[in-house]
Amino acid sequence: MNGNPVRWFEIYVQDMARARAFYEAVLGVQLSRLEGPDMEMWSFPEQMEQYGATGALVKMPGFPSGGNSVLVYFASEDCAVEAARVAAAGGSLQKEKFSIGQYGFIALATDSEGNMFGLHSMQ
Repeated sequence: MNGNPVRWFEIYVQDMARARAFYEAVLGVQLSRLEGPDMEMWSFPEQMEQYGATGALVKMPGFPSGGNSVLVYFASEDCAVEAARVAAAGGSLQKEKFSIGQYGFIALATDSEGNMFGLHSMQ
């Protein structure tokens, strides 16, 4: 395998307006509408020339949110900043910012749709 192992992620949701508002509020970004057959998709910002992967919120019949076993970590300057926005945006903080040694810091949260996700920073 050449390059980054993760190319794309999808977070399945039940209420797209609520989920979109949650991630835009917590991460301070604007999501963009993607066209897809029989599904509604809103993409996180992407910069193809930079390191990392992007993805989208997806609402598709037969694919419920929550209960998944994959964790997506969003990058930040200081993950405590985004973690502090989670509750006000309709989610819940599962674990406040904590050290993972030489690899920086993480916080764990649950979004408005019941999906757990992580926040990562080096400070």
